[in-house]
Amino acid sequence: MADKRIYVVGTADTKGAELDYVRTLIHDRGIAAAVIDVSTYAHGSGADIEAGEVASYHPDGPQAVFTGDRGRSITAMAVALERFLTSRQDIGGVIGLGGSGGTALIAPAMRALSIGVPKLLVSTVASSNVAPYVGGSDIAMMYSVTDLAGLNRISRLVLANAAHAMAGMAEASPPPPTASEKLPVGITMFGVTTPCVNQLVSLMEDRYDCLVFHATGTGGQSMEKLVDSGLLAAVIDVTTTEVCDLLMGGVFPCTEDRFGAVARTGLPYVGSCGALDMVNFGALNTVPSQYKDRNLYVHNSQVTLMRTTPDENRRIGQWIGERLNLCEGPVRFLLPLGGVSLLDSPGMAFHDPEADMALFDALERTVRQTDLRRLIRVPEAVNDPAFADHLLAQFQDVMESV
Repeated sequence: MADKRIYVVGTADTKGAELDYVRTLIHDRGIAAAVIDVSTYAHGSGADIEAGEVASYHPDGPQAVFTGDRGRSITAMAVALERFLTSRQDIGGVIGLGGSGGTALIAPAMRALSIGVPKLLVSTVASSNVAPYVGGSDIAMMYSVTDLAGLNRISRLVLANAAHAMAGMAEASPPPPTASEKLPVGITMFGVTTPCVNQLVSLMEDRYDCLVFHATGTGGQSMEKLVDSGLLAAVIDVTTTEVCDLLMGGVFPCTEDRFGAVARTGLPYVGSCGALDMVNFGALNTVPSQYKDRNLYVHNSQVTLMRTTPDENRRIGQWIGERLNLCEGPVRFLLPLGGVSLLDSPGMAFHDPEADMALFDALERTVRQTDLRRLIRVPEAVNDPAFADHLLAQFQDVMESV
């Protein structure tokens, strides 16, 4: 911690007293701290890092931030703050203070930092849905209770708790790696691919630390965040279903950056088509009107699944194939010809060989196969025990190639 400091981030034009209060509390614990002003105009706040310095990190310069239009300026300052923070080598932790605008401004920069860097965001919107702010990262959010509009008996209490929590996280030493520690491998799973993943984990867990992620949109994002943070050694992406929800408007979508972390890092990757036969919606009465006449399956009272059509599967296959083409590391992507989920087997609600074949054909038309990047047809269904054996064999192959 000697060469690190905690950054205290907020708009000093409206929250100067609160920022200084938090900085002082952290200083008093013997930890270096610095206030970053992310106001959307230059005003000489006295912060350790003035708004103008942060704004200079915007790719189009400070004039792109100080526009006089609040919405545009907040968006631009968020870009500048992310570039500023990710350029620093002395971050011991980041604590942000924000209302709705400040939270939207600060959260993207926090999400861009590696998993494990302490991040705490005190916000007026932290008692609502915080998924858009946290995403796949490890941001801790604390509700401010009162508005962040000056110091009072409540805000002093909440901010003091936040400052001491941040100091505690920053002071604590991370657990050291051990020589015997297993290599960490990220694996994606859904309820309808659980037999496959359970079988795979049982085959691997004596040699690898298997980290399983629920493919609910944020699950895939969390896995890829760990890839970007250098905290995974490889990925077995059994369940790529989040792509269906992205393209068809489901409730568990990935982002456009799905597969991006693997492409950026060149990490060994084995993937498959798990649950690419379905789009997720909420309760049956929430399914969008354009899908009311489709093949719908009530998974439970809160989740309704919709079978994808051949045309939709062609889109999905092409979309995934184009992302796989961007991956320069070792890639194996397995096509389970016997079915892609528990519901996609003979006699089950989503069994549709034509739709599956449209998916596989689109992948084979799109992916540019090389020695490193290969598509592999497998006769079994994704949940057949033999399919897990195929996944493991391909995984061992890619691990031996690096």
